[in-house]
Amino acid sequence: MEKTAVTPELLSRFSQSYEGSAQRHLATLALAKADLNDAAFNPKGGFRMVQKFSVNIKTLPVTNQERTGRCWLFSATNVLRERIAKKLNLADFQLSQSYLAFWDKFERSNYFLEAILETADKPTDDRNVAFILTTGVHDGGQWEMFANIVRKYGVVPKDCYNETYQSSHSGSMNAALNRNLKACAVRLRSMKRSGAGEEALREAKEAMLDKIFSFLCSAYTEPPRSFDFEYVDKDGAYHREDGLTPLAFAEKYVGDLLASTVSIINSPTADKPYDATYTVRYLGNVIGGRDVKHLNLEMNEFKAAIIRQLQAGKVVWFGSDVGKFGDREKGVWDDGSYDLEAMTGLDLTLSKADSLDYWYSAMNHAMVITGVNLTDGRPDRWRIENSWGDKNGDKGYYVCSDSWFDRYVFQAAVEREYLGEKAALFDKEPKMLEAWDPMGTLAD
Repeated sequence: MEKTAVTPELLSRFSQSYEGSAQRHLATLALAKADLNDAAFNPKGGFRMVQKFSVNIKTLPVTNQERTGRCWLFSATNVLRERIAKKLNLADFQLSQSYLAFWDKFERSNYFLEAILETADKPTDDRNVAFILTTGVHDGGQWEMFANIVRKYGVVPKDCYNETYQSSHSGSMNAALNRNLKACAVRLRSMKRSGAGEEALREAKEAMLDKIFSFLCSAYTEPPRSFDFEYVDKDGAYHREDGLTPLAFAEKYVGDLLASTVSIINSPTADKPYDATYTVRYLGNVIGGRDVKHLNLEMNEFKAAIIRQLQAGKVVWFGSDVGKFGDREKGVWDDGSYDLEAMTGLDLTLSKADSLDYWYSAMNHAMVITGVNLTDGRPDRWRIENSWGDKNGDKGYYVCSDSWFDRYVFQAAVEREYLGEKAALFDKEPKMLEAWDPMGTLAD
């Protein structure tokens, strides 16, 4: 097809079209002193987003991930803490997100270096090598990555390993770590190309990890090997358990929850048939841990599993794209509350599959579903526990419409028993997806 240039005659016709449109002039006035989303807000849609739900699990006060991308850790620990708080009769409780972040960054550094060694014979512009180098080690992650850390290192209460400035403001720390990892990659690739043997490469990598461990200890302080667990319950009674290890604490208070919880996704793209399982290349953190594995379900089955778990009184971890159709102050996500096509005059039609295939939408935030409103058995809005503090929404709790859920929710972690007859499908051998697949973006 021959390329065509923009000509003065074409611009003249475009100008006449704009000048003759009353709608475009009204949009010009609206956009002169307002954000595009504010100007396109549809109050009729917004009125429906009330914080009232037929299934509403009473949960603890919200948490705050501060200036980090640790949403997956906050939301995952928020799932666990509800069980622990209920068991111990606590009004408030948090597990240490910093403890898990420390070990995730350390393990993921090792995972990165192993990937560098595995691909050292490929050029840096190879797509897999470029992905590894570009992604590096960041704050994001997946449910199974959380489970891998807990299985290996356990968990501790937040009181026993609290926040530092670096843990809650991770940008500079991540930048330094990733610069170091690139320097390590240069050295390891050079050594391997020069014919260095396995022993020399392993010694070099171990020396690199030694420095990374020390740096992370400086940023977080060294994680505890054992601790004393002190708490006061709702009745004012003081309790103390001495000399617990993180693994012993996890065994006692988390139990078999991680073993019984699996990841389900809704990805209606042609490359991912439903009722099949998938994993993603180079998506992980612990060498020797379990691979990230997703079961792809149609949306009605995806929702049904979540609703069954909510009706059993258990909250649900999930991943979505929070950058679309949201009002952070009001605590609302609803595509029906905005008419962007009327305001812009543009064709904005994209199916969920097109949004994934053409990189308009992908997972970028994990939260917890704590309730749903059912009308004649069908959901119309969902209650969400976020980890952005309590200043917005209903003291940090948000609401999303069911139509927004359909379009922008991609993943959830549910217990197998709530999958019904679909549970057996999770045992299928997974298809390997490429490293840059949208089902892995939450870990970027």
